[in-house]
This record gives sequence, C-alpha cells and structure tokens, in this order.
Amino acid sequence: MPPSHPSTGPTDGPTDGPPDGPGERPAGPFAGPSDDGALFGLDELPTQTPAGATGKPRFRDSPEARRMLAVREIHAEPGAAASPRGRQILAAYPEAEVVPVDSHWRIPDLHGNKGNAERWVRVKSTVLVLGEKKTLTVRPNGRSADWIAPGAANGCAMACAYCYVPRRKGYANPITVFTNIERIVSRLRRHVTEQGPKSEPNQCDPAAWVYDIGENNDCSVDALISENTADLIHAFTRWPTAKASFATKFVNPDLLDLDPRGRTRVRFSVMPPDDSRLLDIRTSPVERRIAAAGDFLEAGYEVHFNLSPVVIRPGWEQAWAELLQHMDDVLPRAVKDQAAAEVIMLTHNRDLHDVNMAWHPRAEDALWRPELQQAKRSENGSWNVRYRNADKAEAVGTVRRLVAEHAPWLTIRYAF
Repeated sequence: MPPSHPSTGPTDGPTDGPPDGPGERPAGPFAGPSDDGALFGLDELPTQTPAGATGKPRFRDSPEARRMLAVREIHAEPGAAASPRGRQILAAYPEAEVVPVDSHWRIPDLHGNKGNAERWVRVKSTVLVLGEKKTLTVRPNGRSADWIAPGAANGCAMACAYCYVPRRKGYANPITVFTNIERIVSRLRRHVTEQGPKSEPNQCDPAAWVYDIGENNDCSVDALISENTADLIHAFTRWPTAKASFATKFVNPDLLDLDPRGRTRVRFSVMPPDDSRLLDIRTSPVERRIAAAGDFLEAGYEVHFNLSPVVIRPGWEQAWAELLQHMDDVLPRAVKDQAAAEVIMLTHNRDLHDVNMAWHPRAEDALWRPELQQAKRSENGSWNVRYRNADKAEAVGTVRRLVAEHAPWLTIRYAF
C-alpha cells in the first residue's frame, strides 16, 4: 500500500518547473512542520505577509510550493490588485506578468481559449487570477457540512481528472484567489452569531455548526499562495458554536503551525493508489495523506476522511479493501477514535470528458462508462452523468460492507 514507484499517469512535475503532461511523483516522506505559521486576528487582518530575511514569505520557498506553483502570469481585477491581500500576493511573485481584467469570471484568453485544454496542467501551475468575491452567500448543505461558506478561492493547482469545479470555467481552471478576505470573514461571523448554539446533534457534528470553507478549492494548496486559509482557521477558533471544514488531497505541513484548537476539520480524501495515480493529478500520494492524519490531529485539527470518488472499474472492490486495511494498519488509535468518513460515488460531466480527452484521455477509460451511467441534472441546473441507481446503490452497499470488515472504527457520516 500504496507503492512508491513511477506513476502510470500524470502526477507531480519535477521540482524545477511544472509539467505539461505526465510525470513522476516526487519521492520523500511526509515533511515536518515549517517554522512559519501566520495567525491573524479576526478584526485585524494582516497588512504584510510573514517574511524571512529575504523579505519573501518563507513557506513559498518550501519544496511543496516549488513543486506545485511557478507563477508567471497573474490576471487581476483592479480592486483585487490594489487590496492589502492582493498586494501581498503580487509582491510574492515579482517576476510574474500582471494582466488587468474586468472580471475574474470572464477572461477570454484563459477560460474561453479551447487550446488551453491541451495545456491544462501547465496553466494551473503558472497562472493565478485575483478577484473580489461579489456574492457572499452562506448556503445550507446538510451532507458534508451544515453550511457552505462563501469561498476564499475558486479553482485549484492540482488537476484531478474528475473535478467538478472546471465545468463552469471552460478550458482552463487555475486558482482564483479572492482578496477581500475581511468581508468573507465578517459575513461568516454574522452568520455564526445569527445561528446561536446548535440545539440538536446531526450527522454533520453533534455540537457545532459546520461550515465548509473549501467547496470549490483546496485550502491546503491555497495556503501556499496567501494567508486566506490561515485567516479562516484562526477566525473559527474565536467562534465556539461553529467549526470550519475542508477536504484536501494535498499535504501542506505549513498548516500544522496554525493552532486550530479543534475548530477546523480536515477531511483527507483517499482512494486506492492505482486509481489515484491515474486520476489524482499533482496531488500528494494517498499514503502520505494517510500518514499525515496523526500529525494534523496532534496539531489541533479534527481529522476525517473522504472515501472519494469511488470509481467502479474491474477489481475496485479488492482495491478498496486493501486501502481500508492499510488505514487500519497504520493510523494511530487517537485518529481512529475521532475519525468519520464520507463516501462519494463518482459524478462526471460531458464537457469535462471532452476537456480530459485533450490532455489525459487515459483517465476517461475509467471515468466515462456510458454502459453504467445515466444523465442527471445537478442542483445548479447542469447535466451530469452518475452511475445508474441500481449500480450506485449496490456499490454504496459494498463500500459500507468493506468499511465494516476492514475499518470498523470508521463511522460513515453519509454516502452519496
């Protein structure tokens, strides 16, 4: 579990620059925490990024940051570029070309350029977008969390072949950082105050209102770029009735320094390593995510897992059994005693299928299975494809049985 040998699909690029396509994962054990951790007060957001002797943020000089990002182009709304957070980010990438844009959603050369699909990974690793979050809606959820918070970013530098976020963006999906973090935190503060204490336990949490702060982004990767993630984690330490939550496929040791005080839940997404090497592009290896769980728990996080996505393919049941057995073998008792999981079956999309065919067609051998899938309209009105009801129900039952057999300590909070 999971083997340490060259991958069979696109993953991380070499440390001297981002890849255009397939490559090997960099080897190496889970790194310990860095000496940099930015904690900022709720009402006093930072005006200067923490810096070392060179004046540059220390964490962006980490191996993790060098492998993930080599920013050369920043598309920025004027207000975002002029904001304190925007100025911090621009200062961190002084050699990047800054391209003014009217809207972070409408960048024809980026989102509307069909040719970018063939440069999918390179665009993610070399391009940033800076914008301001205009709609600060807190939406009810009830599955992963009680509420979906207004995100502090959109998009990702990783390139999971099944990711739903690119479906709205077209042919490129780099990270958009929302620089008006103080408005996001203030909106959340008001919402938490309005809710008051949680009156009844539910599957999200027995005592706290849970807010997903990373619906359309990976907060661990975002923390390589700015202090948005740190600001959110710190804010929740001051709200005793609420808890932040985010899923991640990237192990960022800088997060170990943020002192979350039990008010942030990290959900490490895991899947069988063969599936991950094919589909989880530029992510931390599954073995490393699992190994990090104990460190994050010790640092003050609540640690859960996402069994996600479950991809039906030949041998999938045995692969998941081996993954769960590995988790049972290596996870500390302290992690097991507080862990819970979400089971999420694969959802795919025709437009994303077409994009993937331009840069990673092998992934579609596993993801695009018309003989097993049916069309279904999503909550936002788009048409997706999911496993047929009977096949999906049978697979969910299989995962529940495997968890009961190989990881009986792992409570399944919900399966979808």
